[in-house]
Amino acid sequence: MAQLGTGIGWRPEIADAVERMPGIDWVEAVAENVCPGHLPDSLLRLRERGVTVVPHGVSLGLGGAERPDEARLTALAERAEALGSPLVTEHIAFVRAGGALTASPHLEAGHLLPVPRTRDALAVLCENVRIAQDALPVPLAVENIAALISWPGEEMTEGQFLYELVERTGVRLLIDVANLHTNHVNRGEDPSRALDELPVEAIAYVHVAGGFERDGVWHDSHAHAVPRPVLDILADLASRTRPPGVLLERDENFPEEAELERELTAIRETVTTATATATATATATPRSTAAAPAPDPAPDPADGAAPDPAATPETRQRVALAQAALLSALVAGTPAPEGFDGARLRVQSRALGAKRADVVAKVAPELPWIIGESYRADFLGYARTRPMTGGYRQDALDFAEHLLLAGRPEDAAARGELTAWWLERSGPKPLDGHPLTRWLRTRTARIALRRARRRAPGHAGVDADPAPAT
Repeated sequence: MAQLGTGIGWRPEIADAVERMPGIDWVEAVAENVCPGHLPDSLLRLRERGVTVVPHGVSLGLGGAERPDEARLTALAERAEALGSPLVTEHIAFVRAGGALTASPHLEAGHLLPVPRTRDALAVLCENVRIAQDALPVPLAVENIAALISWPGEEMTEGQFLYELVERTGVRLLIDVANLHTNHVNRGEDPSRALDELPVEAIAYVHVAGGFERDGVWHDSHAHAVPRPVLDILADLASRTRPPGVLLERDENFPEEAELERELTAIRETVTTATATATATATATPRSTAAAPAPDPAPDPADGAAPDPAATPETRQRVALAQAALLSALVAGTPAPEGFDGARLRVQSRALGAKRADVVAKVAPELPWIIGESYRADFLGYARTRPMTGGYRQDALDFAEHLLLAGRPEDAAARGELTAWWLERSGPKPLDGHPLTRWLRTRTARIALRRARRRAPGHAGVDADPAPAT
């Protein structure tokens, strides 16, 4: 297994700082934000210095009911080859639901959602992981995710679920200790027990990140300093095995360079101290000849349970229906599925809406500029009953259309600017029968559009089309 060392998540906002930081052995880049034919100069310079770059996918949805999308797999493979990476990583999560398997509308979460720890979900996940492994040119590692909600009727602990996944597929693990802390606060799961049950020899590397607690709920923000409890879990893991790599994740609200360096130093010292202490203890204490106790097993077919099901069409459909019902409750305002905590679902729903607003503002920064101070309230009102169906760029277009059809913004010039923005990005598909096209034929719309074009010809904010954010 590749020895990576200490790394940091590469983001464009801190690219220069990362290049200056001492002791950076490797970086991780969000795969969807990297174009193989136009790699950022910063990543090229890091590679020339011998710094390893690992692409980290966020949109494959290996835990979803559908088989992995071939185009997404091809894109991930291209990024691994372009970066000369020793492995690629993704998440044990679902990110979309609905569609053909459920005969219901296709829904996008815009976020990583937990899969139920059931035999059905495990069968689907294992087959999806095998499909991905066959399509990728380098080994795959999959990450445990943070969650605000728990599925009812789960049949395994997180450790058992991951152990079985590794046993059946040989996939490697990316263990996020911050996510173990999140699940401890939000779902009462013991991080130490999860580590007891993990096949630590399968760990490819470890994520460390910060978050914050509000009203008894831990939010895995990646925008705050790493707290002591997360470092304690890292120390617990390092006392069991020295991880091949440890990486600091920070996605926004970036601090000064010196603060990032202090966090990296704390991570290095935590691993070194825990490993040294464990080695000294093992040397001083004679090793027992008795075999180490195995983790509690998952349900055994010999005890009367059904054998592990294959990912049959029926299995996939059961998983699909369950995931679609949950996602619909989160993003479309439908009733909570039986057995879920309604209050916790509302927290998750608000978090999804807030993330959509933030990411749309990054993908289409013209919208907050045109709409002004009411952008966030307007977007959250739109998102409450209008689920995302085609990614963040389409979400931005749908939001603009929603406002325009409602006669918003109230200021005619701003409404004209928003109209111009929408028209520039809605082609090349025919728009003749589109509701917004009919509105544009009105005298009010034509006047607003003419005013906007006179006020802001060639404005950079209207013409820009930034890369998608995660």
